[in-house]
Amino acid sequence: MTIRTDLQAPVADIRFLVDRALAEDLTPLGDLTSSLLDPARRATATFGARSAGVIAGCRCVEETFAAVDEGLTVEWSKTDGDRVEAGETFGVARGSFATLLTAERTALNFLSHLSGVATNAARWVDLAAGRVIVWDTRKTLPGYRSLQKAAVRAGGANNHRGNLSDWLMLKDNHLLGTTVADAVGEARRRWPGRTIHVEADTEAVMFEALEAGADIILLDNFTPDELTALVPKVDAWAADGGRKRPLLEASGGITLDTLDAYAGTGVDLVSSGSITNSARVLDIGLDVVPEAS
Repeated sequence: MTIRTDLQAPVADIRFLVDRALAEDLTPLGDLTSSLLDPARRATATFGARSAGVIAGCRCVEETFAAVDEGLTVEWSKTDGDRVEAGETFGVARGSFATLLTAERTALNFLSHLSGVATNAARWVDLAAGRVIVWDTRKTLPGYRSLQKAAVRAGGANNHRGNLSDWLMLKDNHLLGTTVADAVGEARRRWPGRTIHVEADTEAVMFEALEAGADIILLDNFTPDELTALVPKVDAWAADGGRKRPLLEASGGITLDTLDAYAGTGVDLVSSGSITNSARVLDIGLDVVPEAS
């Protein structure tokens, strides 16, 4: 089965992290235990989900295998973005018994962690039920951002900006000593064509952002009831004179328990750092069976 390229992190990022993970596991003398095994003995190993979820990180497994032993192969019956049930087998690996054991933990660490992120993202998307777009944030493990954001996509959610170079986001601290209008105007002058995103924690700041021409307004720490009242005001502002309505994002302390209420407010986007930074690993096993000696 072919792994979807749109659900993958850049291969250079994957290989860098795989190399770091293997160095962490194998420095300085390699896998001492597996060195005791007959290098000619072969084995078959199956990837199995021990709980239901969404798969992500299959390319990380392939790159780990290739880095440990180019003779290791894996065939997927399900891959990134696919849902699996508890007890379901979704991949079969073959190759040297010794090197399969060497690669096992690193491969599973990537696969279980990223599948956990994808599974968590899918929970948000399922609960949103198409009423809002679910966005992640930059609250990711250092070095793992592109991998975690790919896992978010595998779970059916969407990516917020990938880094500080993607677009301009004027938060409260950026606005100290200036006005929303002046900050947006300077942003347009310096970076024409870039998205300009303004955080508003009051209705007054929201209207400042509207008048300044923000592309997206992040409505921070509003309650669902407050947002339900604010969204029609934005719609009316846009309708008055045929002005462009910016996207409205709700953020700040939103959880799976409160998502349903926020999804019904009329905002376009809901974001939460917990999609990535609070995801539990998906329990995945690799059962290795050596050939008879």
